[in-house]
Amino acid sequence: MSAGVAPPRVLTVAGSDSGGGAGIQADLKTMLALGTHGMSVVTAVTAQNSLGVQGAWPLPVEAVRAQYRSVVDDIGVQAVKTGMLASAELVEAVADLISGTRAPVVVDPVGVSKHGDALLASSALDSVRTKLLPVATVATPNLDEVAQLTGVRVESEKDFRRAAEALLEFGPRWVVIKGGHLAGGTGEAVDLLTDGSQEHWLRAPRYDNRHTHGTGCTLASAIAAHLAKGRPVPAAVTAAKEYVTGAIAAGFALGGGIGPVDHGWALRGADAG
Repeated sequence: MSAGVAPPRVLTVAGSDSGGGAGIQADLKTMLALGTHGMSVVTAVTAQNSLGVQGAWPLPVEAVRAQYRSVVDDIGVQAVKTGMLASAELVEAVADLISGTRAPVVVDPVGVSKHGDALLASSALDSVRTKLLPVATVATPNLDEVAQLTGVRVESEKDFRRAAEALLEFGPRWVVIKGGHLAGGTGEAVDLLTDGSQEHWLRAPRYDNRHTHGTGCTLASAIAAHLAKGRPVPAAVTAAKEYVTGAIAAGFALGGGIGPVDHGWALRGADAG
């Protein structure tokens, strides 16, 4: 048999989730489900399950740098996604590595876990603002991360534009303000994608499903996968939103707490058809 053609290559730079619902594990599942080849740079190891994060251990900067160079210099990448970076030193090292890589970059500025556990040192916030966001093609903060980074508190849809403007001042080309944590609402999960001139309001049903662990990681990875395929940002984010919506709808119970979204939902649908 002859060798197949390599699919688009996507690199995740993020922490490990031992429970498999978020972090690098969620990223690689998403990349596979969307027809790309996922690769990883582990920035931190967590002890994590459906109930929360019991421990987190950042890797040394030199270990992160070595993983990144090993992959990029030999295999190459068509897109990069960042997640948990834990410390100012890691944020700055990763930003420096990314700035020298010619590929679109999706920055998920992970601050806290789904359970409220801190995954980024408060001392690293300024490094995210001044080093990481300026090299982002797309930044994907949730409402808690918007407040952490900008001080803007989003309480309704009318606050989305103000939040986006505040994030864009730090330099990303595009921002997705994710409205999944918005209190109340109309039964819709609303996100705003904008580059300061174009606006795309993305709406999907809000499912009554508590098993949503890994949604942020999954969305950012899905965007990166579609960017690696050559899609423009609006099309990549729209397709990623559709994928995540299906994954949330199919989320399942695991352990005694919050279960994960179902990264393989579309593949099983294809098999069933």
